[in-house]
Amino acid sequence: MELRILRYFLMVAQEENITRAAELLHITQPTLSRQLSDLEKELGIELFERRSHRIHLTKDGLLLKRSAQELVELEEKTRAQFAGDTGSVTGQISLGCGELQSTDELITLARKFREIYPGISFNIVTGIADDIKDQMEKGLLDFALFLEPVDVSAYDFIRMKTKEKWCASVPKHSPLARRRVLHPKDLRKVPLILPKRGNVRNEVINWLGSSPDDLIIAGTSNLTYNGATAARNGLGICISIDLNCSYEGVKTIPLHPPLEHGSVLAWKRGLPSSKAVERFTAFLRT
Repeated sequence: MELRILRYFLMVAQEENITRAAELLHITQPTLSRQLSDLEKELGIELFERRSHRIHLTKDGLLLKRSAQELVELEEKTRAQFAGDTGSVTGQISLGCGELQSTDELITLARKFREIYPGISFNIVTGIADDIKDQMEKGLLDFALFLEPVDVSAYDFIRMKTKEKWCASVPKHSPLARRRVLHPKDLRKVPLILPKRGNVRNEVINWLGSSPDDLIIAGTSNLTYNGATAARNGLGICISIDLNCSYEGVKTIPLHPPLEHGSVLAWKRGLPSSKAVERFTAFLRT
């Protein structure tokens, strides 16, 4: 199975039309159709459902799409790494992060590093902690920013200076929106939207001073914006990291006593790496 063919497959999956995909790939439509047919025969599966002028991925096609994307991204990352091993320090560094205040600190570090090595670029990937860690393990990311508590026993890391402060996103029509701060007792009898990640959710529940059975948990969310949207539409009050952002129809209220967590920037221990990654690691340590 060639990466070139996987790129063809991904273009067809994106465009949902073989003729248009062939034009973008600068090959003929019969050639592209034959390549896809050969790929299906090689794998022994059907990748597409053909409907009039559009084609859609089958279940097996969706599985291949995810694997193909990872393989193509890894190839591009590998090329960028070795491009930085000749002459001056160039190449690309991949950073993974969630919705955290310390992202500002990380980007500031990246900017200062580029002032020293302008030939280096950064690929910034946003996602939830589990997905970011999975991409780290697959070699798709060089560094990842994690909210504590998190298991970093397999990583080297630095602790960020920024403290992640928690808040409640409350619909502006709610009586609680008139409060300057919210205490645990204010939130024990109202529907809540809590963090998706289990160990972080437990930290919030401990702050509330209740067992999960005593709370009204209307849902969970792994992104602050989605949680705020759910709060605006009345699903519940969202407890999340305060990103100093305003959302339409929602008031962000600090928690009291304050709930704060640290964050860490981590990377895999003992792995061979490009010059760009080595230099950035040394920069972070200083």
